[in-house]
Amino acid sequence: MEQYSGLIMILIMFVAMWFILIRPAKKRQQETQNMQSSLQRGDKIITIGGLHGVIDSIEDTSVTLIIADNVRVKFDRQAIGRVANDQK
Repeated sequence: MEQYSGLIMILIMFVAMWFILIRPAKKRQQETQNMQSSLQRGDKIITIGGLHGVIDSIEDTSVTLIIADNVRVKFDRQAIGRVANDQK
């Protein structure tokens, strides 16, 4: 039984690491992917760089944002950090 105690400890540590680090990270990644795939024209968003804008058009992998009057910029869909429709 003493031979297996080291193996059991390693297994317990792996399970703990799964619940503490890996599982929450995968959950956050899935939530981000869901948010990025459900973007719609007119959504107010904030990019991962902190730029605020409104979605003007959406393509497969990119999004065009209006950031000021007559100013449109194109971003990768992955650069959208969060939707800020409810925020002021």
